[in-house]
Amino acid sequence: MKRFVDSVDRSQAVLFPERLDDYIDEDNPVRVIDVFVNELDLGNVGFDGVTPAPTGRPGYHPNILLKIYIYGYLNRIPSSRRLERETQRNIELIWLAGRCSPDFKTLADFRKDNGAAIRRVCGQFVLLCRRMQLFTDAVAAVDGSKFKAVNSRDRNLSEAKLKARIQQLESSVARYLDELDRADREPGQLPEARVAHLQRKIATVREHMAHLKSLGDAMRRTPDQQLSMTDPDARSMATHGRGSGVVGYNVQMAVEAANHLIVAHEVTNEGHDRHRLASTAGAAKTAMACDELTVIADRGYYKGEEILACEQNGITPLVPKTQTSSSMAAGRFDKRDFRYDANRDSYRCPANEEAPRRMTTIEDGSMVHVYWPSTCPACPLRSACTTARYRRIRRWEHEAVLDTMQRRLDHHPEAMRVRRQTVEHVFGTLKAWMGSTHFLMRTLPKVATEMSLYVLAYNMKRVIKIVGTKALMQAIAA
Repeated sequence: MKRFVDSVDRSQAVLFPERLDDYIDEDNPVRVIDVFVNELDLGNVGFDGVTPAPTGRPGYHPNILLKIYIYGYLNRIPSSRRLERETQRNIELIWLAGRCSPDFKTLADFRKDNGAAIRRVCGQFVLLCRRMQLFTDAVAAVDGSKFKAVNSRDRNLSEAKLKARIQQLESSVARYLDELDRADREPGQLPEARVAHLQRKIATVREHMAHLKSLGDAMRRTPDQQLSMTDPDARSMATHGRGSGVVGYNVQMAVEAANHLIVAHEVTNEGHDRHRLASTAGAAKTAMACDELTVIADRGYYKGEEILACEQNGITPLVPKTQTSSSMAAGRFDKRDFRYDANRDSYRCPANEEAPRRMTTIEDGSMVHVYWPSTCPACPLRSACTTARYRRIRRWEHEAVLDTMQRRLDHHPEAMRVRRQTVEHVFGTLKAWMGSTHFLMRTLPKVATEMSLYVLAYNMKRVIKIVGTKALMQAIAA
């Protein structure tokens, strides 16, 4: 075995054993976790067990358990059982936990019972990033993405799925009964064992149908007419692929544009983003502590009330308008072909006729003004404009805010490219870390805790990449 690096004899005793600290480099990210958690006041953050009980068996300090979890999510080891094994063989985790090796139940209970405190720790790291002046641009991208829950599609029930399953079972029963009728007409064609087997299958299917009908009654009592049997808070949500979907959660995120750090996030079980722009953008503005903030989002966030709420909160939204016009789809003039004159409070149609305001109505709780020209019946362009007698144009009372936002978007055509580069990469990274099974925990509060650990791990790794390990530790200790 010449000309090879010599290995160490396992049976050789060492007079002066090496220190455990010698195995961890000075710039190892595990030292950041150690310093960060040591600087936290876990009692004020809200962790249980910071003050030990005077009697009973001593427990592990939350400091140690939190370090283990942050290390686990930073290194794609979210499972409490895997973390238990890693504390016994992983030299970095042995160093970080000080040779403590909690069992998986202790780790799992810590994550389950301290969800609110863990979410606050994630916010503490965002505050640290703000103190380090990493939020240099007052620009953030907002987006939502669907993450799978521990609930398969077969264990999620809706009215359409219930009808389809019952029809499938009824066709199976009919097929079995036809086979039994044939056996009655032609005795001896089917063995007795086969006949008994078919009778058992019919009984089993009918029992399953009765069970489905009872689940259907429970499903109809839910607010959104859905029932998830593994994770009760998970919901079936449509994805971009036709006919595809996922049973899980919709995670909202705001990512600042300078260093691509996650400044705000929220886990919801709504399948769309229409009601989330103002709340997510407001949380981002608070986290970044800026007087004014520009927020970029995709068409899924376009809702007039949400955009108005952003403007009133000092937030400048950039959201492209959804293209849902039936007139444009039919090849007729769209509302964009009608020019609004604010001084005269009227529209100018493609035939250069004035359409003054005729009436005001309330639609879905919002005040809407209605305009139409008087020359529509005799207009030569009427066939290209409307199928009705008059072409009516509806205008929301605060539509000037939407018009201003559209002009702003026209002057910044690169905004959507900035949004894609900023936030979609973050979602892709997190889903790659999670693997095929995204969330391990059940119910919305626990899933929110797990998401906070992923966000904390992502931000920590990102800041280490930007400023380095030693600079980050100095900032934490400052």
